[in-house]
Amino acid sequence: MKIAVVALGKIGLPLAVQFADADPSHEVVGVDVNQGLVDLVNQGTEPFPGEAHLAEKLAELVPAGRLRATTEYADAIPGADAIVLVVPLFVDEATGAPDFGWMDDATRSLAQHLTPGTLISYETTLPVGTTRDRWKPMIEEISGLTEGSDEGFHLVFSPERVLTGRVFADLRRYPKLVGGLTEAGTVKAVEFYKSVLSFDERDELPRPNGVWDMGTAEAAEMAKLAETTYRDVNIGLANQFARFADTVGIDVQRVIEACNSQPFSHIHQPGIAVGGHCIPVYPRLYLATDPDATVVRNAREANAAMPEYAVARAESLLGSLAGLKVAVLGASYRGKVKETAFSGVFGTVEALRQRGAEVVVHDPMFSADELATYGWTAHALGEPVDVAIVQADHPEYAELTLADLPGLKLLLDGRRITDPAAFTGVPRLTIGGGEPVSG
Repeated sequence: MKIAVVALGKIGLPLAVQFADADPSHEVVGVDVNQGLVDLVNQGTEPFPGEAHLAEKLAELVPAGRLRATTEYADAIPGADAIVLVVPLFVDEATGAPDFGWMDDATRSLAQHLTPGTLISYETTLPVGTTRDRWKPMIEEISGLTEGSDEGFHLVFSPERVLTGRVFADLRRYPKLVGGLTEAGTVKAVEFYKSVLSFDERDELPRPNGVWDMGTAEAAEMAKLAETTYRDVNIGLANQFARFADTVGIDVQRVIEACNSQPFSHIHQPGIAVGGHCIPVYPRLYLATDPDATVVRNAREANAAMPEYAVARAESLLGSLAGLKVAVLGASYRGKVKETAFSGVFGTVEALRQRGAEVVVHDPMFSADELATYGWTAHALGEPVDVAIVQADHPEYAELTLADLPGLKLLLDGRRITDPAAFTGVPRLTIGGGEPVSG
């Protein structure tokens, strides 16, 4: 097959590699607007760090002629048997409304070069109904082809369900969900994904692991929104428990561990922020088509307020943060990932600046120059600081000691990753820890 992958980001590029690796006879072409990224891929060089096995697979597949990249849709799309899109969908921070700008551009570009008989699969998470009501008419109008037949094209939705850093493992671990607009399109998509993916055996699933037919594109769209919105709502509940625990002097971690010892309780972990491309974003996509979902809306608002809550706790203990040097530890939205999408660092820095603190930011994955592009002053461990707030659970922070933070008056560990014994004599706050603990 000739397979085109549109957008070679942290999900799209590993997918392209997976497809090329599945069969030596496949021709896989990735198309991306970033010329620098395209050049790196064509050199067989990993364009971003942290994705397990990506570097070695690129080094093998590109020189063998099984994978290449281009900026030209006219090169990638004509004659393709399957097109897979993983173009980012953005959300307006103020309104929560989806911004389809990049996806619209990519869809128009592929439609201009579409040839009959192509399977088109959208993997970017979408509001329910988008595949049928937005992409189908747009592609039909521009291409002049009709969806639903081999003489036209087949359109399906099949959400990516992977985490950056472990994409190849997750592709094997989780069932591949597929929902088409017609039965024929669904059958074609199921056959395609069966040919490019392999799956781990999982006896606990209700049916064998593999490609699962969801019946409709709408069901597949909702499945991805539901599984991620569940996590945001669950974390919102955990954060509510944590805030109450702080008011009454209870360590919520002990409570959660006790609850989850019973098989019907699965309470998630509270923390200073919920970040990333998925958990804080997809509930807003769900709300775009179900605005009356008050549980979802309340959880999203509660989680968005956690950086402010954490900073307010630090302020209440010290009396004032004005003039104090405060180091925010972690620009990334989670540990071991060099990515700031919806990271809690933004809300934390803003809350500190509003209180007159001198804010510096540290992250082991970012250089000082990279941090400066966000408007932050970089902090080096070992430099004096009054307050430290752990925002991301990088493993390096588990090894922190007072020697790394001389002059420290307060440690607020928003991820419960530091060792209390390493901070003897200094108050240490956690989210839902009840009272401050001094080692």
